[in-house]
Order: sequence, then structure tokens, then C-alpha cells
Amino acid sequence: MIPKGFQNLVEMLFEGALDFVDTIMLDKEKSRKVFPFVFSLFIFILIANLVNFIPGQSALTVYNGEKFVPVLRAVFADYGMVFVLTMISFITVQVVGVMMCGPFGYLGKFFNFKSPIKLFVGILELVGEFAKILSLSFRLFGNIFAGEVLLSVFLFLFPFLLPLPFLGLELITAVIQAFVFAVLTLVFIKMAGETASEH
Repeated sequence: MIPKGFQNLVEMLFEGALDFVDTIMLDKEKSRKVFPFVFSLFIFILIANLVNFIPGQSALTVYNGEKFVPVLRAVFADYGMVFVLTMISFITVQVVGVMMCGPFGYLGKFFNFKSPIKLFVGILELVGEFAKILSLSFRLFGNIFAGEVLLSVFLFLFPFLLPLPFLGLELITAVIQAFVFAVLTLVFIKMAGETASEH
């Protein structure tokens, strides 16, 4: 009943995150429905990114007949994992859009036959929906993969002290990328929930 220590910290984190979602969704009821999904995305990506910094991971290698390859790599340095997570986010956005606007209301955003200009704009928006898959996935994959390569090169060339600033930058990148992916998903969900007339 009376929270102490770690519970206070967790409650502060949850309340702050929920308030942040409220500021974007502008509707407490919708925020409470969307929050578990978006916050789970953030926590999953954050933990997966931070696991990369456990010392000694790159030391575990296997010889595959041609060269030694690391057993453990950054989770999101593999595009397959990023693509799956992006597709989960994309499908969720489409489902939320249909649920909030109805099937015809949501399709009305993309196929509006009232005028040629509205039809053209709708088709452009449909192309933009699919472009979100590339923008979300390549942003996360590119940053994490580039960071992994950069750290590998610096640790190989200068194993002491010089890689430390880059390690700090990669820690910041790990947090920022988790935040960006979750927030963009939240914004896409809010945009999908707008009716065709509001749009």
C-alpha cells in the first residue's frame, strides 16, 4: 500500500510514460489501450540494445569452415528481427485504424473518389503507409548495425581507452533508438485513428 524504493522508481517510470502517451494521443481512454503495446516495444528494444554491452560477448566465436563468426550479436543488427518487429507495428497500426474508423472510413483515407486530386492524394498516402515499413526498419537496423561495426573496428585498432567515448555514444543511441521506434509507432497509431473527414 505504501510504495518504497524500487517500486517508487517503477511507478514513476510508468506514470511518466503514460503521461507522455497522453500528450500524444490527447485521449486518456485511447492512451490506456495503446500504452501496453507501445511501452512493451520500448522496453523490448531497449533491453535488446543494452544486452550488447555485456562484456565478453564478441569473444564467443565459432569457426564455420571459412572464418570465425561471433555466437552472440546485437539483436537488431540482424535485419530479419527488425523487419518482424516493424511488421508487428505496421499491422497493429492498420488494425487500430480499421477499429477506430471502421473499414470503409479507414479505406476512405486512401481511396476518395470525390475528386481526382483527393484520389491522387489518397494514393500517395497509401504509398506512404508502405514507406513507413522501410523508414521504421532501416532507421533501427542502420543505427544499431553501424554502431556494432564502428565499435568492432575501434576495439580492433585501439583496444584501450579510445573506444570509450564511442561506447558512451552507442549507449545513448541504444536508448534513443528504442524511444524513437516506440514514439513513431504511437504517432502512426494516432494518425491511423483519425477519420477520413478529419484527415
